[in-house]
Amino acid sequence: MLSIVILGTGNIAKHLVGALSKVKEVRLAQVVGRNQEQLLWFSGFSPISTDFESVMEADVYLIAVKDDAIVEVSKHLSNKKGIVAHVSGATPMDDIPHENRAVFYPLQSFTEGRPLNFKTIPFCIEAHREESAEILKGLARHLSDHVYDIDTHQRKKLHLAAMFASNFSNYLYGVGEKLCLDEGLPFDLLKPLILETAEKIQIMSPKEAQTGPARRGDMKTMQAHLALLGDEKQKEIYSLLSEAIKKVYEEKL
Repeated sequence: MLSIVILGTGNIAKHLVGALSKVKEVRLAQVVGRNQEQLLWFSGFSPISTDFESVMEADVYLIAVKDDAIVEVSKHLSNKKGIVAHVSGATPMDDIPHENRAVFYPLQSFTEGRPLNFKTIPFCIEAHREESAEILKGLARHLSDHVYDIDTHQRKKLHLAAMFASNFSNYLYGVGEKLCLDEGLPFDLLKPLILETAEKIQIMSPKEAQTGPARRGDMKTMQAHLALLGDEKQKEIYSLLSEAIKKVYEEKL
């Protein structure tokens, strides 16, 4: 039985607690956070506390707070013997001032109220001690079928890649939604296209899946699109992305 303390009350903490509560080899010893209202959500799964100075003893401490708070929170665990791991994609493992430091990073977008299939989520593991890495990989395998040894440099690049693939693309969905709504058109019109693009890259590379006027070098259409955009920032984004796409395929045009 592996005892675990979760530090943090945000979306990742909620999803992790929900998933770990179903693992019979795990005991949720405590959830610690400053937000009393958010903490109440966890009371059905574990003892809760707002006092970071009275964290219980455990085998693993998972720090699930915003990146800027990881170091501060980890200092409250300086006297603990268990593994102290953060769940961040962008924060170096060595930012944790603890001899038994580690990383337990689930590569996924976590949204409150949206269920996730943890079996499909890649878990990226790094630890200062080899035995701690094995413990965390064992814990991750109870949750997921995809567990990887990934060091800090690789993880930071992976997190950057995820920003482009998820966060930035979602922002562009929002631009597309606004353009539709401005014309009284439902965003639902774009959803089959979005899904088809996502499905294509399951069986081919993004480079092979690329379509559109920039891929074809259709300057007339691109100029017409720019003329339709009244927002200067949208024009800048459209021009920058179109030029980047065009450059990838220019040898074939």
